Amino acid sequence: MVTSIHPTITAETFEGWAVMQDDNFEFIAGEVVLVSSNHYASALAARLLYLISAFIVPRKLGWVTGADGGYRVAGERYMPDIAYISYAKQPHPSQEGFLSLPPDLAVEIISNPSNIAEQNHLRVKVSNYLLEGVVVWVINPETEQVEIHRNNQPVAILRKTGVIRDEALLPGFELLLTDLFDDAQG
Repeated sequence: MVTSIHPTITAETFEGWAVMQDDNFEFIAGEVVLVSSNHYASALAARLLYLISAFIVPRKLGWVTGADGGYRVAGERYMPDIAYISYAKQPHPSQEGFLSLPPDLAVEIISNPSNIAEQNHLRVKVSNYLLEGVVVWVINPETEQVEIHRNNQPVAILRKTGVIRDEALLPGFELLLTDLFDDAQG
């Protein structure tokens, strides 16, 4: 769920303000947006964060962040549900509230598919991620589908029986979506 507030501040002013808040906020298309979720979307994100981390960490590929990890993307400030940034791009951890580099992978989980504002903000974010060369996985828990967005490629839509693979980004990684969705539901 997203709620827009303070629509007239700059990205730089937003960043200083956001780090002082108790809640998570993003700066999307010139608007300050409160980021919230629901229990199922959060459980799904936690499960996927675990699975991605279990692949990346032992292989020493890079950093994985959860919903509190902020990134600067196309002049805006985003907090994807999950993100991965390679050691090649970011060799050392950062103390920045919003990392000055975009991630290599951003995972966005839709918490309320009927919320028009959330869908509009998501479209803006996906477009800007792609401008920065970020691979984006958009997960819709309601339909149990995943959209894979890659720069200069058609969107791949995977249904619950699909498998996420990306040899260029995560060589050898495979995720059966039935495992993700069934495990998250308990």
